[in-house]
Amino acid sequence: MKYYLSVFGCAANTAESERIAASYVSRGWKAANTTSDADEIVIVTCMIRQSAEDRVSGLLRNLGIEKKKGRNVKILVTGCMTGLAKQDKTGKSIARLQRRYPMVDAFVPIEDIGTPNEQLRSNKNHAFVLISNGCNNYCSYCVVPFARGKEVSRPMEEIILECKQLAANGYTSITLVGQNVNSYGSDLIKTKDIKDKNGKRIEPVYVKHLGKMRIPTLFPYVLSEVAAMKGFSAIDFISSNPWDFSDELIAVIAKNKNIKRLIHLPMQSGDVTVLKRMNRWYTPAAYIRLVNKIKKSIPDVQFSTDIIVGFPGETKKQFEHTVSVCKTVGFAKAYISMYSDRPATYAHTHLGDTVPYEEKKRRWEILDELINKTNLRNGTYPLYE
Repeated sequence: MKYYLSVFGCAANTAESERIAASYVSRGWKAANTTSDADEIVIVTCMIRQSAEDRVSGLLRNLGIEKKKGRNVKILVTGCMTGLAKQDKTGKSIARLQRRYPMVDAFVPIEDIGTPNEQLRSNKNHAFVLISNGCNNYCSYCVVPFARGKEVSRPMEEIILECKQLAANGYTSITLVGQNVNSYGSDLIKTKDIKDKNGKRIEPVYVKHLGKMRIPTLFPYVLSEVAAMKGFSAIDFISSNPWDFSDELIAVIAKNKNIKRLIHLPMQSGDVTVLKRMNRWYTPAAYIRLVNKIKKSIPDVQFSTDIIVGFPGETKKQFEHTVSVCKTVGFAKAYISMYSDRPATYAHTHLGDTVPYEEKKRRWEILDELINKTNLRNGTYPLYE
């Protein structure tokens, strides 16, 4: 029997797909090279943008045509599309999916498919290591908290053990993955004391935000332990919110040369009013101060970022503020997206989709030229991830 995995979206989905692959192989299945060669197809979905959802729909339509012609194949859908529908306890959302995609045999939550810990990695040099799942931040445009639920951190000892095993197996590069790695461990701290390898209690790092010591985290400890392991020449982490990037985390990166100097720090907008509507808890000025603080401690640092253009109500003047911040920071790379209306989010229910597509595209092209294309021409675009 052969399985085929079709994966859309982020690094978390890639890491989850490796767990799914491990589950199939443990039951004696083999990987198919194409969908047409598979007895069972698992589609790991993404709903961050409409374009990702459209690609999933296109694949399912094509598979549905094959089924109607008599092909005997089982189709499973998991990931964010299923997660969002399963959050609706009335069952109406999952029923809508079943009517929309009758070719699908089962919609399975990501936590109910695959092995709990083991991953089957095809890359023998680099590994994604999941440290948490879910998000507590509820940015007004983002469907992730609804699709993946509240943030749940893996036990620290599990993460450290997995990384040690990877190093022992010859892996030289790893990426620690979470929807927001900076708040890793905040849920663990509430339930028990966390101790180091010598049995000493680890004091959580509290990040001051909105005038309070608000966000407890263990991430600087995890990153420091992994960086100290022999064998890893390149360590990375994604994703990282600007409002809880601690001084302790900066110090860990500065101390350890094997932690990559390209930091992904999503900005989303450079306008204070737009950031408020996005429910992003910082100002453009605070973002720039953080960047300058990191640059002071890590002189060779570079930054990549996420930016949304055409957010509901974004005026041309507000977009120019984003352009201005981009020029000030000097991003090495930008993942620019045109605002995509997502179900269940605050932006969907309260703000609408007000900026015309043509204007979104114009703004996208301006930023792409300013950051990505200019850096490519100058030879400063980071070609590694």
